[in-house]
Amino acid sequence: MQKLFTGLQPSGTLHIGNYFGALRPAVEMAGEFDAMVCVVDYHAMTSLKNPVEMRANIINATKDYLAAGLDPSRTIIFQQSQVPEHTELAWIFECLVTVPFLELSHAYKDKLAKGLEANAGLFNYPMLMAADILLYDTDIVPVGADQRQHIEYAREAAAKFNNAYGETFKEPKEKINDAIAVIPGTDGKKMSKSYKNTIPLFGTKDEIAKAVMSIVTDSAGDIPENVHAIHKHFRDEASLSALYEANKGKYKNLKDALIEDIDALIAPMRAKRDSITDADVIRVLKEGSDKARARASAKMKDVRSKVGIQL
Repeated sequence: MQKLFTGLQPSGTLHIGNYFGALRPAVEMAGEFDAMVCVVDYHAMTSLKNPVEMRANIINATKDYLAAGLDPSRTIIFQQSQVPEHTELAWIFECLVTVPFLELSHAYKDKLAKGLEANAGLFNYPMLMAADILLYDTDIVPVGADQRQHIEYAREAAAKFNNAYGETFKEPKEKINDAIAVIPGTDGKKMSKSYKNTIPLFGTKDEIAKAVMSIVTDSAGDIPENVHAIHKHFRDEASLSALYEANKGKYKNLKDALIEDIDALIAPMRAKRDSITDADVIRVLKEGSDKARARASAKMKDVRSKVGIQL
C-alpha cells in the first residue's frame, strides 16, 4: 500500500482553506493509503513564540483533525516534536543543500515580504519539511498549489542524499486538486491566517456570518466574484448557477446562502469536535507519536549507518 503524509501547523485557528486543501483530502484518501497526519509544531515555532498559545493550538489542531473525520485506528496522527528524528534528519539534509538553493524558496520570500522575521528556522523550513516527508518513505503528499515547491525541495533532498550515500529515500509526489488548490479569502487573496482573511473551520454560525459578510464585493457585475469563488466549494455547479442566476445583483442574498451552506457542512463536525476532550487528544497523540517514532527510528538507523555516524 502506498504511503501518504500531510501536516498542518498549529499556529492558529484552522480555516475552511485548510479543510479543503489538506484535511478533507487526507480523510478521503486515508482508506486508500497507509496515511500519516502530523501536527507540525516545530514548523509553527518559526512564527509563534507564545508557549500557552502553542499548547492550546496543538490540542485544537488535533481536535480539528478528529472532528473532520480522521480515524486514529486507521491513520497515524502524531506530534512532530515527539519524534526527534525529524530534526536530526533535517540537519543532515541541511549539510547537503546550499544556501543559494534555499534562498529560492517562494514561501520564504513571501513571508519576508509580509514583514515576518527572517529567522534561521524560517530559512531552513524546507529541509525540515523534507525530513517530515522522507522519513516515512512517503509516496503522496496532498498540498495546496503554493506548497508544490516544498515537495520539489523534498525530492531534491532525497536525490542529493541518494547520490551521496546510496539509494535510501523515495522521491515523493504532490497531490494537488486544481479545483481546490487555492481557496480565496474574504479579501480575494489566498485564504491564510497571516492575511487575517479567513473563515474559521469550526466557528459558530455567528462567526461564520461575520466572516462571510466581510467578503469584499465589487459593483461591476451581477455576480460577486469573491463570494462565488468560495461558494463553489460548497455546492455543485448546477445548483450554484441556478442560485446566482436567481439572485443577480442581490449580494446580501448570496452571502446569506453561503453562510447557510458553510454552516450545513460544518455543524455536524463542530458537534463532534465539542465532544472530544483534551485527554482524548493527548492519548491519540501519544499513541500516534509512538507508532511514528518506531518507523522513524528504523529509517534513521539506516541513515546513520550510511553517513558514517553509526559505530
